Amino acid sequence: MNGASREALASAREQLDALTDNPSVDAAKLAEELAAVTALLDREVSLRRVLTDPAQAGEARAELAGRLLGSRIGGPATDLVTGMVRARWSRSRDLADALEELAFSADLVAAQRAGALDDVEDELFRFGRIVGANPELRRALTDRNAAASAKTELLRSLLGGRANPVTERVVIRLVVQPRGRSLEAGLDALSKLAAHRRDRMVAVVTSAVPLSEGQRERLNASLTALYGRQIHLNLDVDPEVLGGVQVRIGDEVINGTIAERLDEATRRMAG
Repeated sequence: MNGASREALASAREQLDALTDNPSVDAAKLAEELAAVTALLDREVSLRRVLTDPAQAGEARAELAGRLLGSRIGGPATDLVTGMVRARWSRSRDLADALEELAFSADLVAAQRAGALDDVEDELFRFGRIVGANPELRRALTDRNAAASAKTELLRSLLGGRANPVTERVVIRLVVQPRGRSLEAGLDALSKLAAHRRDRMVAVVTSAVPLSEGQRERLNASLTALYGRQIHLNLDVDPEVLGGVQVRIGDEVINGTIAERLDEATRRMAG
């Protein structure tokens, strides 16, 4: 997002934090209602344009949103949506995109309150790895001709009772309402949101064998000292690295694997 939309989203994030700081606000319900409004604005493009029309006063737009949504969603969600509608948006779609982000964030707040945010982060990462390793599963989940109910049933059979309820909810929403985004991009965005809840960076660590608890703790401490921020480790095992570890943080790769050192030796000999 750019310009006005970036400012509006920043303000909406602050509003969400203020709402969810109140323990009486049901974060899971808020997430569900914000997701429903997102779906409504995706379906009703003309309504989305009216609610973001810069020619109309912000208060008039907010009043319209309150009339349309007040009987469908709870007070906290209505307050949040009307506050967002008062703001200026560079593009009408940006409002729906922002609402979707806040819906996912509210679900992550619910996980954090339950002390399960780490579990949700890890489960999202593992689910992404499972999908990446199973082309048939990916096709089933991304098939545009498949019914939403069939995808939901498949995901519940995979995740129900095995993953945290928040993980199940956000993955189902992501698959059923992809909004023109790849499944991988959606899962990556969710992981970043989860890390942001803790103001942490995410490091994808690949090793030939599972790291011990002591190794994980030492690596985490080293990366935290290096970057000056708390680091969340997403652990992956790939026998092809032969030994050592590869750490990817954003676009930066720290490669200490035997395979990389062999490749480097081969390049030097060839050069």
